[in-house]
This record gives sequence, C-alpha cells and structure tokens, in this order.
Amino acid sequence: MEENREVKREKVRSIPIEQIEDFPEHPFKIQDDEQMQKLIDSIQAYGVITPVVARKIGEERYELISGHRRKYACKVLGIDRLPVIVRDMSRDEAVITMVDSNLQREHILPSEKAFAYKMKMEAMKRKAGRPSKEICVPLAHNFDGKKTREIIAEESGESPDQVRRYIRLTELTSELLELVDQGRIAFRPAVELSYLTEDEQRDLWETIDSEEVTPSLSQAIRMKELSREGRLDMDAIFDIMREEKPNQIEQVKIPMDRFSKYFPRGTPQKRIESVIFDALELYYKEQERQRRRSTDRDAR
Repeated sequence: MEENREVKREKVRSIPIEQIEDFPEHPFKIQDDEQMQKLIDSIQAYGVITPVVARKIGEERYELISGHRRKYACKVLGIDRLPVIVRDMSRDEAVITMVDSNLQREHILPSEKAFAYKMKMEAMKRKAGRPSKEICVPLAHNFDGKKTREIIAEESGESPDQVRRYIRLTELTSELLELVDQGRIAFRPAVELSYLTEDEQRDLWETIDSEEVTPSLSQAIRMKELSREGRLDMDAIFDIMREEKPNQIEQVKIPMDRFSKYFPRGTPQKRIESVIFDALELYYKEQERQRRRSTDRDAR
C-alpha cells in the first residue's frame, strides 16, 4: 500500500520500450507460464496499471529496475510504450531495489534467489564504503552492528544461515544448478555440493546423467569431505552414487527431456508428477471403459 501511494506521488512518463534496457545480469527468469499468460490477458484488457520503475543511464536510454515481466508482456502484445517512473539511483541502489521488488514474487526458483541475494549483498557492501578509523570491522560487513547477511535475512524473512546457504548455490555449475531448480537435487545436498571444485562437479554431473541417480544429503556430505582431503575423483564419485539409498524402492526412470516440452521451464517437480498421474488416471479409466464394452459385446 505504501509503495502504491508513493507511486501515485511520482510523475509517470510514457517511454518507448526500445529505449528501456533490461537490468544487467538480472537473476529472475521470465517464463512463458500460466502466470505470464494471465498478465498478458490483463494488460490486453486493462493496459499496464502499475508503472514500471527505471533509471536514466544515457540520452534517451533507461535501465529497467522493476517491471521486466510487464515489459515482456507488452512486447508480446505489440505495445511499444510503457508507463515509467524514472528514479535517480546509483547502480548499487538500483541493484537493491531490483532484488527487493522481485523477491515479492509468489514463485521463485532457488537459482533466482541465490543470485539475487548475492547481488544484493555485494551492492550493500559497496554502498557501505570504507570503514572509519574508529571502526575495526569494515562497514562493508557492519551496519549498526549487523552484518549484511543479517540485514538481508531480516528483510527477506529468512535466517542468516539460510541466506548464506542460498548464496553458496551460486558456486554450483549451471548443470547442477538446473537440477536444483527442477527439484531433482534437494536444497541441502546442493549446498554441500557447492564446496566441490568445478571439475569435481562436472564429474558428478556426468555420473548423474549416465546413471540417472541424484545425491542424498549424506552422500553430498561425504563427497564434500573427500574433496576437502583431495581424494574425490571420478571413481569415488561413482562408488558413492551407485550405493543403494536407505528405503530405496524400485523406480521407473524417464529422462526429463522426454516430457519437458509439455511443461513451462521451472515447473516444480511435484506439479509435473501431479499432471502425469492425472493423465494416467484418465488413461486407466478409458482402458476400463473399452474393456467393459468388449466384455458386453462378447456376452451378446
């Protein structure tokens, strides 16, 4: 509410979309999913109700801070101008505002939150500047006695340790981080795997891809310990990943790319499973109807 009142007090300008650049290294992905279609339908019916926020970066050039999904929807609809609030911001102020505005989204991927927290922390540290002579702890790490991680935690509703864990995910290779977003690698094992070297992570990815297995928390911790000791090679990774997990039951394994085209990128694994089982239930009922028809014909 307070933000909406602030928006109303600020001047809204109509600016051509071609003059508005996306935020550099924007960590939040724009997905062609159900929510995006709802936004497109809303803008088509009512226009852009809430102005986007940008800062001026050159002659008739602007950098988008908040409103990337609205800009994308307008481009889909062929709308060539956006209502914009232009704010005078430094680069670091823009980073912090961009992250805070996007963290309000309902669905956020682990990779999005990871890079968003990292960008915000680095911006806060730069913004704090050098420590004064009277302060031993650098201001980059201390705001009124609080570390940047603690401030981010308070503002986001997370614990400081959870913020640290999310930022650790940025140390994963893109292949492993994609598995985290897909829900195939759980969050806590992913944090432990982030301590592996890049080569070790690539060896792990090859094992996951070839053997169609993913690490448990205990397996991830063991690989982290072996990596720290300099003893984690491909053979060690293979031996750990081929171990049967406790309470493991026989599974039907289908490569993700066999059905990924049927779901928007970033769809949670539980949602995918729900749709598949609903489809199987319909298939089962249809088979039952055909079986009953066949039985009735034979009875005649």
